[in-house]
Amino acid sequence: MSDLGREYFAATTGLMQQILDTEPDAVAAVADTLADQIEADRLVHVYGPGGHSNLASQEVFFRAGGLMHVSAILDEGTLLSSGALRSMAIERTPGYGRIVIDDASLGADDVLILVNAYGINAALIDAALRARELGVTTIGVSSREHADATAPDHPARHPSGKNLHEVVDLHVNTHVPIGDALIQVEGALEKSGASSTFANSFTLNWIMLETLQRLADRGVEVPMWRSGNAPGGDEANQRFIARFKGRVRCL
Repeated sequence: MSDLGREYFAATTGLMQQILDTEPDAVAAVADTLADQIEADRLVHVYGPGGHSNLASQEVFFRAGGLMHVSAILDEGTLLSSGALRSMAIERTPGYGRIVIDDASLGADDVLILVNAYGINAALIDAALRARELGVTTIGVSSREHADATAPDHPARHPSGKNLHEVVDLHVNTHVPIGDALIQVEGALEKSGASSTFANSFTLNWIMLETLQRLADRGVEVPMWRSGNAPGGDEANQRFIARFKGRVRCL
């Protein structure tokens, strides 16, 4: 392994260790909430408004070993596939997140996980505020350090200047450092080796594992996805498709 590979490995695993060491209580509270929701046969919605933060909502949706009750909100506006600069402009547009939440038809019986690397953009904050108005239980996954250190007048910010961790019911801190990237390559203009995808993915999968453990402890058997590329995968999944088709919009 190259020295840069070792440095990056140490930095990313160190970040995940920090999450593991500091967030068990927050993860436990979220897992309790999700377990209650799934035991009642209700969906858990996940929305990652903003560039690569959309990857987080896809990470735990329709995923081998994942819970079938997870429903991703995959809005085209901030997906990079719709254009990277367009994505950034839309995530900075006040009011946009409210439209997405209204379109998702969420209400008081719903739980919404909002995932964003930095926890500040306008679409994200509007989504959280609108969900709260509708009585949705909101859960944030983002970096408190990054949000707190971002200038109040930064162009990405919501007009209120609020951070995600200030406007949700529950929050898990991913501790992503300022700028996201971890490694300074000698002679390069900027740091490289992004961290937020690792942090978001680790945190969400940890939450799902804890949720699954709580459901198992209660004796609740819940539908889970098996890889369609594994032996018997299609057959295993097909047993539950009718139960979720039409309820999970992107299925």
